[in-house]
Amino acid sequence: MKKFNVGVIGATGMVGQRFLTLLADHPLFRVAVLAASPASAGKKYKDAIKAWQMKTPIPNAFRYMIVKDAVADMDEIVKKCDFCFCAVNMPKDDVRELEERYARAECPIVSNNSAHRFTLDVPMIIPEVNSWHLDVIESQRKRLGTKRGFIAVKSNCSLQSYVPLLHPLRKFGIKNAAVCTYQAISGAGKTFETMPEIVDNVIPYIGGEEEKSEQEPLKIWGMLRGGMIIPANSPVITAQCLRVPVSDGHVAAVFVNFEKKPSKEQIINAWRNYSGEPQKLKLPSAPARFIHYLDEIDRPQPALDRDVDKGMAVSVGRLREDSLFDYKFIGLSHNTLRGAAGGAVLLAELLAAKGYFD
Repeated sequence: MKKFNVGVIGATGMVGQRFLTLLADHPLFRVAVLAASPASAGKKYKDAIKAWQMKTPIPNAFRYMIVKDAVADMDEIVKKCDFCFCAVNMPKDDVRELEERYARAECPIVSNNSAHRFTLDVPMIIPEVNSWHLDVIESQRKRLGTKRGFIAVKSNCSLQSYVPLLHPLRKFGIKNAAVCTYQAISGAGKTFETMPEIVDNVIPYIGGEEEKSEQEPLKIWGMLRGGMIIPANSPVITAQCLRVPVSDGHVAAVFVNFEKKPSKEQIINAWRNYSGEPQKLKLPSAPARFIHYLDEIDRPQPALDRDVDKGMAVSVGRLREDSLFDYKFIGLSHNTLRGAAGGAVLLAELLAAKGYFD
């Protein structure tokens, strides 16, 4: 089986660390380069990180790798890599410029960042939901003037807790939805040690999160037209987003109205029977079952359910009728696995299977 040499740009941050735990023994991807800011460049990886925040130790393969400067060493990085993952912590305009520089240098970028999520010829992919949006890469390459280089991004981490659950229900005609997400502190790159203000507390504001939660699903459900992804006009989604004292796992309380109200059994069957391109292709990181419906009245819970299928599945429960909406339910996804690094690795596996790195 062919292996691709990959780089991890932003390797020292929390998402970068999660990438390394997922890539240490990956069957398709071999990490050739670790890159970060000038402050980390030239150091052994174990010395470059401020703190290792994963529950498992630093993989031995990376402890003594010398970290490269993501900007100054770009030419060297591009020569060594078939593509790069990007999880840098930089201002959005700087991220946008950096990712496009790599793409123009014929190094595809699979990004965890938000900088290009609304670039109309950049696919924003949840692999089980809108894999066909990868077709827009051909148009993007024409704009960039590249043969191999392109940018593909994954969506915001919190979307994974409700968009995969709404998607199989679109066949019933979703009119509108209200979503409240209760987001773990790792979504801010924090632990309880580095975010003491969250203990015994809820913070009812996450900058930019509500706009992303309302607008990104419409691009995911958009149509390809004229070499661009045109966002859908509906359903209307309103969102509130709160930071809560949970280490990992984003929870969503979802309320939904339909054009033609389905039965509870129809909804549960739609979830349980749904699968996507990753399951069809049997991609290495794909969960065998994408959506898990839980019958227990007090599930899903982050502590019990975030690691289902190695954190790559989405859990849902408490489906019931509502007094204002047709139905309401609770969703859960692991925010640094399905929602961040794991989702990007699955996207890269999909791109590899479709020949985009050849």
